[in-house]
Amino acid sequence: MAKKPHDTPNLDALESGPWPSFVTGLKRLAKDKDAVVDLLGHLEHSYATKKGYWKGGTLGVYGYGGGIIPRFTEIKDENGKPVYPEAAEFHTLRVMPPAGMHYSTDILRKLSDIWERHGSGLIAFHGQSGDIMFQGATSDNVQKAFDEINEAGFDLGGAGPALRTSMSCVGAARCEQSCYDEAKAHRMVINSFLDDIHRPALPYKFKFKFSGCPNDCMNSIQRSDLAVIGTWRDNIRTDEPLAKKWFAKHGMNELVNDVVARCPTRAIQLKEIKEVRKGDSISSVALSDTHALEIDNSDCVRCMHCINVMTGALAPGKDKGATILCGGKRTLKIGDQMGTVIVPFQPLQTEEDYEQIVELGQKIIDFFAENALEHERTGEMIERIGLVNFLEGIGLDVDANMVGAPRSNPYVRTDGWDEEVAKIKAKKAAA
Repeated sequence: MAKKPHDTPNLDALESGPWPSFVTGLKRLAKDKDAVVDLLGHLEHSYATKKGYWKGGTLGVYGYGGGIIPRFTEIKDENGKPVYPEAAEFHTLRVMPPAGMHYSTDILRKLSDIWERHGSGLIAFHGQSGDIMFQGATSDNVQKAFDEINEAGFDLGGAGPALRTSMSCVGAARCEQSCYDEAKAHRMVINSFLDDIHRPALPYKFKFKFSGCPNDCMNSIQRSDLAVIGTWRDNIRTDEPLAKKWFAKHGMNELVNDVVARCPTRAIQLKEIKEVRKGDSISSVALSDTHALEIDNSDCVRCMHCINVMTGALAPGKDKGATILCGGKRTLKIGDQMGTVIVPFQPLQTEEDYEQIVELGQKIIDFFAENALEHERTGEMIERIGLVNFLEGIGLDVDANMVGAPRSNPYVRTDGWDEEVAKIKAKKAAA
């Protein structure tokens, strides 16, 4: 017999909008899980008082220093007993997903059955960390749940001041825009840094993300300390039959308004066929008997817009690799930051090319461990010590591609500037 549900007027209101609500899903689980009944009561209490009531603690599984997020209730009665006893402990297991997030229906059923036996049944595919979030286990059941999850072939992800779970897009497995083997790079990094994931020993968290093309479906520029983003360094490829087919279907207005006019650097022009230029950096494709699209690749910034709109007719070049950026993160000490380019182009054709990513990651993690302040992300460390010092520390040369914004230069040293200003002021005073 399921536990009697609590009154939840605030949560009920969340179901009244036009969009699906998480509350509906929780209520469905609550029909079979007393822990979720009390979870709803616990959440209603928080909504009513506008305060959170979960506290952390120390909890783990044998051999691991991270991967479990402890949650103990602080809502107690006058005798110190939990008001919502079935949800007094609601711990989360962070589990690493497969590269590219590929699952079979069989493994999904196995994972669901494991969590039905040992947890609340509440699973998030995936948390913002990239992990599979198995939410809602008692302290006694955490080890039991992990043992079965581990037997199914899965491992705990990162938590705390450690290397966190890496993420990669579906990439080369199913996407024609992919510029390298994301799953391979992802697996090499994870296998190389497993100890850094399971045994927190860094000043704060560190994340890798792998996106196969500049569309950056993993949001790696904004959300990772080291972003590996697929790109190319030759000309955009063209396919004339597909271009003519696209133009016949969509017409001149859509071509001009959605492709030519939206190129951020005006690298694309619509021209009469007889006017199309020729050159090493020019890609051109006929759209009809009279008109052609001309792309000056020397001005192209690989934003992917034209390729996304005219997929097939236009495609990434053949000389593929990745751009590597460092320092992206969400708000912490100094606000949101996007990654800074540190390797403009890394070829990814051979095993040695992929090993260079691992080597670079090791240098950055070692430098971060030695030089960052406690609770400071890589981007904030770079902001504090300066990009020049960071590049020197990891052994990379300065490159113009590292300038983060127009009219800014991170390489101008300011040594002696204060003395120069003092001299100027003294001269003016003397005059």
